[in-house]
Amino acid sequence: MPDRNLEFGKYGAQGIKGHEAVARQLDRLAGFIATPVTARRGLMARLHYLTRTPHARAAARDAGLTVTDRTLKAWLDGKRQPTRQNLERIDAAYLTVRRANVSRHLLARLNRQGRGTRVEFHPLNQSQVPRPRQRVIDYRTLNVRRWDRIVEAWAAGDEGALDEAWVNDVVVDLGSQWGEYEYVTAIGFAA
Repeated sequence: MPDRNLEFGKYGAQGIKGHEAVARQLDRLAGFIATPVTARRGLMARLHYLTRTPHARAAARDAGLTVTDRTLKAWLDGKRQPTRQNLERIDAAYLTVRRANVSRHLLARLNRQGRGTRVEFHPLNQSQVPRPRQRVIDYRTLNVRRWDRIVEAWAAGDEGALDEAWVNDVVVDLGSQWGEYEYVTAIGFAA
């Protein structure tokens, strides 16, 4: 079994870690609000999402949005604007709460009652690597049936756990050449 890459990009290869590509794809499937929090529309959408029910408010407080109800009402009514730090807290709380809310549904979609989801591994970009140092890395597909640890780590925002789950539960199933797919251009799957 190959070891982890220690000097990725030394000869000009370009790509991202596989777990980062998976997190981006899961974020796309989660359907986050596209308008930035700095725009009035984006701010209002996030605040409405975080304050629509008592359960949502409690989840927002647990995620780090610790302002008074009076301040939230002033923001919603447009009487006051949040500071830059509060905008960052609102956005972080929104991402945390949204991931927690959609993770169970997303897990069911990806596992598909044990049938799993087909994942595409797009190899890293070697266009800047000198010709003698380039390797032949093929496009690969794999049916992933165990998404539990991956989605759990993604929902918690734990990159280390996501990396471990992705490598140990998925990438090693590619066989003896799994180290070639630790860094990729993209990971594709649809659920």
